[in-house]
Formats: sequence, C-alpha cells, structure tokens
Amino acid sequence: MAKEDKRQLPLLLLGFGAVLLLWNTPLVYPVKIFTVFLHEISHGLAAVLTGGRIISIMITADEGGLATTAGGWKLFIIPAGYLGSMLWGGLILQAAARTRADRLISLIIGLTVAAVTMLFVRNLFGFLFGLAFAGGMAAMGYWGGAWLNDFVLRLLGLTSILYAVIDIYNDLIVRTVPASDAAAMSRLLFGPPVMWGILWMLLALAAAVVFLRISLKRDRGSNR
Repeated sequence: MAKEDKRQLPLLLLGFGAVLLLWNTPLVYPVKIFTVFLHEISHGLAAVLTGGRIISIMITADEGGLATTAGGWKLFIIPAGYLGSMLWGGLILQAAARTRADRLISLIIGLTVAAVTMLFVRNLFGFLFGLAFAGGMAAMGYWGGAWLNDFVLRLLGLTSILYAVIDIYNDLIVRTVPASDAAAMSRLLFGPPVMWGILWMLLALAAAVVFLRISLKRDRGSNR
C-alpha cells in the first residue's frame, strides 16, 4: 500500500517556487527548451502510434518548434504536443520522487535525446542543443552523484509541467497564434482556438494535480 510522504511536499512547493522565480533566467532556459523538445517529439510519437511517421523536428532559440509528420490521426497528433510534454514531465517527476534509479534515468534520457536528435532534428540550433543536452544528461548520469541527478530530474519534471500550463495560457488563451495547435484543431473540427486552449489547460492542470499527488506517495516501509 502507499501513503503520502509529507516530507516531499515542502520540497515540491520549494521547487515550484524556485522554478517560477527563475523562470526567465539562463538556469531554467535549457530546461524550457527541453520541454519544447518533448512537445515536438510528442507530436511525432503520436503520428507513429497512429500509423504515420516523423519527417523532421525543428527547435528554435526563441522556444519555438515544429514537428513535420506524414500520415497518422490528426485528432490525436495535434493535442499530443502540450499534453504529451505534460505527461513526460509528470513521469520524470514521479520517477525521481519514487525510485532510486536517478542516475540510470538520466542516462536513458540522454541517450534517447541523442538518438532522436540525430534521427529527426534538422535545424542547427536544435541539433546542437539536442546533442549538448544529451551529453550533459548522460555525463551527469554516469559521473554525477545521486543527489544531483535527483535534483535535475525533479527540475525537468516540474518545469515541463509548469511550461505546458503556462504555454497553453499564453499562446492559446491570452493571445491566438495562427500556427498554434489550438488553431489547427479549430480548423480541423469546430469552435474558436481559445475553446481548445481552455480545454487543454484544464486537462493539463488536472494531470499536474494527479502527478504531484502520485509523486507524494511512497510504499509503506520505504526509506525514501
């Protein structure tokens, strides 16, 4: 059985506060670009899972990105970006909070990012960032201490969760970006883009609550 680990709550709240405070600083910037990477690969993975394929991925320095896919189910591919980056962030946060395999997880993330970058990323900034980020994660997983890996993984998870919610709010609700996922969904189905933005933000907030609650649980008798 599991119970909430009350010791983790102050750490998570402190982490959220630190990420928000440092949101527009160089410290959080690479993690935000990584979240854009998660957003675009989620589009691509959704295409692959529904019978399509990934043609290319682009990541830009202004926190923009583009996943070009062929085939697949558009109704699944379009919302997969925001909700997928939220899902990956939640899984990373949960893995860091509930396991002791932090170094292995960092290595896996590094190797995965390197593979995706070499296979699909087709612009210079995205390619260089992908390889640099992958190298940093792999090196940290191989040589870094458990505490460092745990801290960075929690930062990645928390930032991905926050970024999904904030990005949806800024790009789909506060203003309408013509090339946004919400605008694409609006053209494909019905309703204004802001309607899809609100729906996705509510889903993202609900997912954030679920993942945070899960990350506060531990197996009874666990020492972590």
